[in-house]
Amino acid sequence: MATPLNTAPNYRQDRLRQLRAFCFTAEAGSISRAAERLDVTQPSVSLQVQALERDLGITLFERRGPRIRLTPDGEALYAEAHKLVEAIDGLAGRFAEGNRPLDSGRLDIGAGESSTLYLLPPTLERFMDQHPNVQVRLHHLSVGELMDALRQDQVDFAVGAILDMPDELRYRAIYSYGLSLITPPDHPLARRDVITMRDLAGQDYIIPPQNMTTWRLIKLVFQQHAVRYRVRLEVGSWEAVKRYVGLGFGIAIVSNVCLAEDYPGIVVRSLPEVFPKRTYGAMSRQGRFLSPQARRFLEMIRPDFFEPETVSATHRRSRGETPGFIAADGVDAV
Repeated sequence: MATPLNTAPNYRQDRLRQLRAFCFTAEAGSISRAAERLDVTQPSVSLQVQALERDLGITLFERRGPRIRLTPDGEALYAEAHKLVEAIDGLAGRFAEGNRPLDSGRLDIGAGESSTLYLLPPTLERFMDQHPNVQVRLHHLSVGELMDALRQDQVDFAVGAILDMPDELRYRAIYSYGLSLITPPDHPLARRDVITMRDLAGQDYIIPPQNMTTWRLIKLVFQQHAVRYRVRLEVGSWEAVKRYVGLGFGIAIVSNVCLAEDYPGIVVRSLPEVFPKRTYGAMSRQGRFLSPQARRFLEMIRPDFFEPETVSATHRRSRGETPGFIAADGVDAV
C-alpha cells in the first residue's frame, strides 16, 4: 500500500525561516506586524513560531490579547538568534556595499524639526565636505512619520527625540539638552533669578504643535505638579515660538537645543529641576543593514556609536532608563 504524501509544509527543515519569524515577532510585538515585515500571511508566521517552540520544547511568548511578550526562554533565544538572522540577511548588502567606494552612493536620513534645524547641520557639513559624491537626502518628518519611514526602510536611520521607543527599533542616545523658560523682556518673570513651579502657573503660553515630543513632556510635568496654564497660541515650529514670545504674545518652555544662538527680544531663565533633560538619539530598524555611508555619518556624530554599551548601561535600558551619553549643554547626562 502506497504511503500518502505529507503535503503539509515541513517547517522543521527550515530553521532559519523559523528563527526569522520568531525574531521579527519579538521585535514587532505582534504576529500581524511581523507578517507585514516578512510579506507573508499571519498563519504562516504563527506556524513557524509554533514549530520552533515544538522543536525546542519551550514556550517563547506569553500571549495576552493582541500583544505578545517574550518569556525568559524567548529572551534567551532572541539574544542569540537575532545576531544570526541579521548577519545572514545582511550578507547580500554587505557584499554589495563593500564593493562600492565610500565616496559614492546615497544616504537617507530622517529627522524631526529640532534635529533638522539645530543638531544635524554641523555633521552634515563635515560629511558632505569629506564625501562630496554621496547623495544625501534629509527627510523632515513628524514622530509618526519617522516611525513609519524606519519600519518601511525609507530612511537609513533617523535622529530625534522619542518618548515611547517601539521594540522593533534600536536606539542610541547622542545628545542631551535641558529645558528653559523664555519670556519677553518686559514680562515679570524676566526679572526673576529663580523660577518656581508656582511662578509657571496661570501663565499664557506659546506652544509648538501638541504632538511634539518636548511639549508632551512639558505637559506631563505640569500634570504631575497640578500646574494650570493657558495656551495663548499654538504655532508650527520652535522658531515661530521664539518669534511670538519676542513679540509679547506670551511665554514658552523650550529645549535648549533651539537656544544655541542668541535670539533678540527674549529673556532665558532656568527652570526647576523637575523638568527632565531632553535626549536625542539615532534610531534604525532592528535587523537593518547600515551602509558604509550611514555608519560613517553616525561615527562622525558619536565616535563610539558602534562600540558595545557597558553592562550597566544595558541594565539601565532594560529598566526603561537612558544610558549615559554626550551632554550637549555642558552637564553630564544619565
